[in-house]
Amino acid sequence: MIHIENLTKYYNEVCAVDNISMDVQKGEILGLLGPNGAGKTTTLRMLTGYFKPTSGNIIVKDYSIEKDLLKIKQIIGYLPESAPLYHGMLVYDYLNYVADIRGINNGRKLPRIRKLADICGLDLVMHRNISELSKGYKQRVGLAHALLSDPEILILDEPTSGLDPNQIVEIRELIKNLGKEKTVIISSHILQ
Repeated sequence: MIHIENLTKYYNEVCAVDNISMDVQKGEILGLLGPNGAGKTTTLRMLTGYFKPTSGNIIVKDYSIEKDLLKIKQIIGYLPESAPLYHGMLVYDYLNYVADIRGINNGRKLPRIRKLADICGLDLVMHRNISELSKGYKQRVGLAHALLSDPEILILDEPTSGLDPNQIVEIRELIKNLGKEKTVIISSHILQ
């Protein structure tokens, strides 16, 4: 599903990612584990097309990151470490807004939002302002955002960062269940 070959990224003279190669199979959950500054986020940003590699190649479902970036972005859901949410919006309004941006038609939009509210455990907060939510619920809203277009590949950058132990267990269980249907790449600096 994903083929990474000799991927390298420099920031001026600093090498953030040094010549990595790997294959990620369909339905696999892959974890990138390493300390802060190890290049995990940079690697994920190259996979999602937010950063251009200094050298190397990324192929996703026979699409090249250099030639078919838009097609690749259409099959990837991405949750950055700090989910870029609009804190002044209600959860439902935010997901509805993102669905409109993603071009999800009205016939599919409401059923999809309802399904994600159930999957991500957002039923009780759909009509609350995002600014009022705990960090765990904000992460769940970000995850629902990443899943809105039903992507084949889900990329999660430090999805449990800053969460309490109970929230970490819940998010990990959610990711495990998502891995039954999707290819998931997750980064973490937490060894356990």
